[in-house]
Amino acid sequence: MNSLKGKIAVVAGGTRGAGRGIAVKLGEAGAVVYVTGRTTIHNQSPMGRRETIEETADLVTKAGGHGIPVKVDYTVESEVISLFDQIKKDFGKLDILVNDVWGGDPLTEWGKPIGEHNLHNGLQIQKQAVLSHIITAHYSIPLFKANNGGLIIEITDGVDYKPRGNFYYSLAKISNIHIAQAMAEDLRDDNIISLAVTPGFLRSEAMLEHFGVSEENWKDGAKVDPHFIASETPFYIGNAIQCLASDPNIAERTGGVYSTWELSEIYGFTDVDGTQPHWGNYFKNHVK
Repeated sequence: MNSLKGKIAVVAGGTRGAGRGIAVKLGEAGAVVYVTGRTTIHNQSPMGRRETIEETADLVTKAGGHGIPVKVDYTVESEVISLFDQIKKDFGKLDILVNDVWGGDPLTEWGKPIGEHNLHNGLQIQKQAVLSHIITAHYSIPLFKANNGGLIIEITDGVDYKPRGNFYYSLAKISNIHIAQAMAEDLRDDNIISLAVTPGFLRSEAMLEHFGVSEENWKDGAKVDPHFIASETPFYIGNAIQCLASDPNIAERTGGVYSTWELSEIYGFTDVDGTQPHWGNYFKNHVK
């Protein structure tokens, strides 16, 4: 599988979760992947997680690509500039940017409406999950133009503009969708495709730990939360991004908002266990 051989990709927020799954699957298709984030073997981010960008980069290389770990705090403009300067020096171009920076889990106060939610935590969510995406997109554009086009994917939560249970969380995730749509309009003449993708109930490392299970016995987590039975691994969205990046007709999708379950029906990919989780149908029938 070498559909992305020779392609240069950046996964912003590739340390763990969806970012790790996406980075590995891009590598599986032969891409060079800059795995970027704040947690390294020497430094831990405020998320307090043990996963590192070096681990993800190794997984990318083992999958068949070339993983390059680079420590970047995307809220620090100078670090973003340095990353793209390095890519320009190394390869002179960029083909794929996946904007997956989040880091808002310890800042989101579920159950607290605006006025009660800590203001500074809420504003920090916007800095990490919205401002960082804008900074990253801004400094990526010259490399895309030098390449006569490319693909930018915003990772979000949900496919519409409806509230998502917390003011600041909703604002960030909906902003990611609008960033993708607005960039699609701005960059259409430059052959730069921009779209947004959401996973379903993501079975990330943190969620597995939250439910006290591993990937081997993950279904036991449904004893704690029955909706967990409809969850998907990070490699499901990884497969979705791999398919999008390999699609010769991807330009037709610019400005769109897509889900893993919708894309699995379009491209026919499965999760690691061979199933096709469909959070959309599950949510409609069992949650909503």
